[in-house]
Amino acid sequence: MNKPPTFSRGSIALLLGVAFGLITLMLGLVIGGGAAALALADPGEAVRFGQPIAKLIFNFSMAAAVGTLIFTAFAIAADSPLLGKALDLVAGASVVWALAAAANFLLTYLNVAGSPLNFDASFGESLWMFATEIEMGTALALNAAAAVLLSVLALASRSLTVTALLAALGIAAIVPLALIGHAAGTANHAMAVNSIGLHLLSVIIWVGGLFALFALRGGSAEQSETLTKRYSSLALVAFILLAISGVASALVRITPAELFSSAYGQLILLKVAAFVGLGIFGAVYRLRIARKSFWSLALFEITIMGAAIGLATALAKTAPPVAGDGIIEVTPAQLLTGEPLPPELTPLRWLTAWKIDLLWLVICVVAIGAYLLGVRRLAKRGDKWPWLRTASWVTGMLTLIYTTSGALNAYQEYLFSVHMIAHMVLAMAVPVLLVPGAPVTLLMRAVEKRHDESRGVREWVLWAVHTKYARFISNPLIAAALFASSLVTFYYTPLFAWATNEHIGHQWMVVHFLITGYLFAQALIGIDPGPYQMPYAARLLLLIATMAFHAFFGLSLMDGSGLLLPDWYGAMGRTWGDDPLTDQHTGGAIAWGIGELPTAALTIIVAVQWFKSDAREAKRKDRQSDRTGGQDIEEYNRMLAKLAERDQAGR
Repeated sequence: MNKPPTFSRGSIALLLGVAFGLITLMLGLVIGGGAAALALADPGEAVRFGQPIAKLIFNFSMAAAVGTLIFTAFAIAADSPLLGKALDLVAGASVVWALAAAANFLLTYLNVAGSPLNFDASFGESLWMFATEIEMGTALALNAAAAVLLSVLALASRSLTVTALLAALGIAAIVPLALIGHAAGTANHAMAVNSIGLHLLSVIIWVGGLFALFALRGGSAEQSETLTKRYSSLALVAFILLAISGVASALVRITPAELFSSAYGQLILLKVAAFVGLGIFGAVYRLRIARKSFWSLALFEITIMGAAIGLATALAKTAPPVAGDGIIEVTPAQLLTGEPLPPELTPLRWLTAWKIDLLWLVICVVAIGAYLLGVRRLAKRGDKWPWLRTASWVTGMLTLIYTTSGALNAYQEYLFSVHMIAHMVLAMAVPVLLVPGAPVTLLMRAVEKRHDESRGVREWVLWAVHTKYARFISNPLIAAALFASSLVTFYYTPLFAWATNEHIGHQWMVVHFLITGYLFAQALIGIDPGPYQMPYAARLLLLIATMAFHAFFGLSLMDGSGLLLPDWYGAMGRTWGDDPLTDQHTGGAIAWGIGELPTAALTIIVAVQWFKSDAREAKRKDRQSDRTGGQDIEEYNRMLAKLAERDQAGR
């Protein structure tokens, strides 16, 4: 089978995917009733059917654009002519994405407002209000703006580094969609948002990556096989994420019994069947088929993917089953957090209370698995890796899982003292455990270096740690300043309210505390190579100065007479535990006292490293002395004799 030109192959793939998606979309709308006429304020048949069609094209073109960027950044060499072709594909797909996103934005507004399209002044004002003041409209507008920006930047650049940055921009564009997703308003809001976000990302990597592989695969047999293997690695990760996030997203909205008894559940089963079949089909054929049969089989897989996306789009238009028991009385805690007030935090509940954060659970499990795989590779090669490093890394990740999914996460919204414990663990305890694991050193030793000017995980990590920005923030003085100033910057500015009220703010808080704590710990006890190495005495002085700042911050909270967030912690309506102000004073004592444990650990580690460094230096000098036959000692003794003679002469 002759290969059509690259851009033609991309167009064929996109059109086929959308076409089969339209078929299953219509089937799904019929099964689930997603396009049925509304009893009140019905926008009309054109809007009811037009909006999901626009969303299908929007979903598929977004996956094609962002997935191609991710695949290109991971699989294609910087000096390859395929880089330019890939960015041209991204630009074309982004144009389709932008147009479909604009249509979806307009039709969504008409559907929500229940009004027909018109061109008077009031309609324009209402549309502008939808884009700037309503969360759903703002999210859709931001996504469309990202598509326009990507289409322009993809045409203007031919750099692998810029490609990775554009991929990051594309991934960021899905965050607003996750925040307004079908399950984002459910009781377990955090789980719903995280599962939708991971689901969108996995679909983008899988579908968009296959689109890019189909459009770009060519050239020599060796090059085609390399691209296919690299896509298969991405597809495996995407398939696992898709399964995990899909199950989590479904459980948030529906019970297992309703899978067969409701139209919503039946659509889920059809979607699951499509994606499971795709996973098995892709795993069986992708690395075993002849080159001549690749094109037809890849087209077949793309059409099935389009059908699966069509079902997913119809699912988003279908209302999940409504629970029979409604909320009788809404409590203050439910108004603030969206969930009922948990029972009193007892010693036992420190172990039994869990509120899973799917995003961080996945990150930690992947980090543990990747680390252990790296250690295993070294062992198979006959290289040794200190078991204490492995134990430290695994313990740090398990601590992070407990902090983000255990009792600390379950109660940090209701008790400031619990929030402060979580802060101290994220910023101090977890980094002190992770840094001695030396993950960058393990990565450099365990992962084979690429030789074709492309960048895998190893190359991108090394690129990131050697950027000017990384060199700047890894300076020990800068790292200490960021670590110390974060307390005041976070708690005495609107950032604290944002991180408490908004899911994306909470995730930013976790990332920020981890990064600043990791940079500070790396400056003091880091094993991984870095651009700056402070003398050990200076490290201890820096540690003392920074921890003193922490102590003053804790004292300020203990002596404070007003709540930091009175409209949150003061309005929670707790019937158990200390009153909010007393609890805040407890949080200040925690900030002052709990930091002593990581500080002591850091001091001990620095002292041990100092001792070992001096011992190594002494051994080095002894070996040098042995090589010179003790000449350095004789010279030193002669110098002492001369000084003694000079003293005698002076008397």
